[in-house]
Amino acid sequence: MKPHDAETPGKGVIIDFDFAAMDGSRLLFETAQQFLKRLDDIGLDRVTEAKYLAGRDYLDGLTAYFALVKTKKTPQKAARELAAAFAAALVRQVPESITVAFRNFVKALSDRGVRVVLATRANIEAVKPAFEPMLGESVVLHQEASPCYGGVNWDSWRRACVANGLSRPSTIAVTGSGHGVKSALVAGMGSIAVAREHVAYQDFGGADQVVTELSAPTARQVLEVLRV
Repeated sequence: MKPHDAETPGKGVIIDFDFAAMDGSRLLFETAQQFLKRLDDIGLDRVTEAKYLAGRDYLDGLTAYFALVKTKKTPQKAARELAAAFAAALVRQVPESITVAFRNFVKALSDRGVRVVLATRANIEAVKPAFEPMLGESVVLHQEASPCYGGVNWDSWRRACVANGLSRPSTIAVTGSGHGVKSALVAGMGSIAVAREHVAYQDFGGADQVVTELSAPTARQVLEVLRV
């Protein structure tokens, strides 16, 4: 296979590993609950998370929520620390999230000449050993630093395409939230959504397919969307 570059973009799939391959929405919620409790004995339930945080930048969401609960804590500092706490939690969870089914999903795509980008908010050097057996010319790691709580903004998909020599119209975003579906649409990309219980209330309208796991059978659905 020829290397992909800006001159000859190929078919691609960008997987938001933290929310699509693993149940990152639940992990983020639990991390936020623990963080806010320690910060100033601030409670967080799923309704409040959906109303004030989900799909918004950490800073915007925490600023609005802190005004509601009338804490004197600084939202700017809290936003940085919560994002860092989630990244640390991911490092601990990533190895066990690289399941046989997920490896088969990636292999089924790469075997058909699709370039697979594994995007994560975790420290790349810390999690790379866990991903190493999967990596190669057509499967690469990508550092994602999205400020969006529970997803990514449209420019995150764009940056991942540019960094990996992919054309947005010929690349599928694999996301784990309705917010990710919408941002992919804004970026001019198709999407496959993994809908889990914690985010089942979200609007997944606009996704090319909605699935419950990433495996060899669901890889076939991605290939159909890509017309490979």
